[in-house]
Amino acid sequence: MSTAPLNPNAPEPISTDPPVSFPRPLLHQSWLDLTFVHWAVEPETVAGLLPRGAVPDTLHGMTYVGLVAFRMYRVGWLGLPGVPYLGTFPETNVRLYSVDAHGRRGVVFRSLDASRLVPVVMARTGFRLPYLWSRMAVRAEGDTLTYTSSRRWPGPRGAYSRLTVRRAEPLGEPTELEHFLTARWGMHNAFFGRSVYLPNAHPRWPLHRAELLECDEDLVAAAGIEGPLGDPVSVLYSPGVPVRFGRPSRPAGIPTP
Repeated sequence: MSTAPLNPNAPEPISTDPPVSFPRPLLHQSWLDLTFVHWAVEPETVAGLLPRGAVPDTLHGMTYVGLVAFRMYRVGWLGLPGVPYLGTFPETNVRLYSVDAHGRRGVVFRSLDASRLVPVVMARTGFRLPYLWSRMAVRAEGDTLTYTSSRRWPGPRGAYSRLTVRRAEPLGEPTELEHFLTARWGMHNAFFGRSVYLPNAHPRWPLHRAELLECDEDLVAAAGIEGPLGDPVSVLYSPGVPVRFGRPSRPAGIPTP
């Protein structure tokens, strides 16, 4: 639960390019065919869902709930090549937007549904991330993509999502809100009772506007976020980016060994 003050000091600027790079990343992967669906919510409605040391990050007084569906591609550790089967799978996550007392902006994952059991177990035990094993698919027909998921373990069993979007024209210059929702260079998480920040870096997002044709899901409610949320305020698509993760930092901002 979040115990920090609601308004931390001096959040870092929102930057479309990563503030740091990782020549020797802890982890590398690619995120492909992403759809971002976002709803605006009052910060106090989700503050209690963030780990200690993080509070809702806001833009003009509002924070956001994101439902993000994509294909994970070739997860790899250290300098090893990405794994073709176990490291490649559909994923759908529910995320919130966070900032800590050091001004580091990030995301907090409330759930991460994925279709490979072994990576799910490894992420749950090794990183204490809320990964869940689900039956999933991503299908494309021309400019239309459909993402489906149905949860298997650990639950709530049967929690589901079905998203269908039609990608539109590329964005020349994203809006302030679109930068806020996508330019995120780290993740806040609780690890064995400690707050940690895991930084990432990737090229600038290639973004498209998208039309939401179908959104039938209960993953957001299963993640503890009360509804109804109303209509989404933003729907975006990206063909994807390669991603690198650095070593996690302790609450004081000191990287771990």
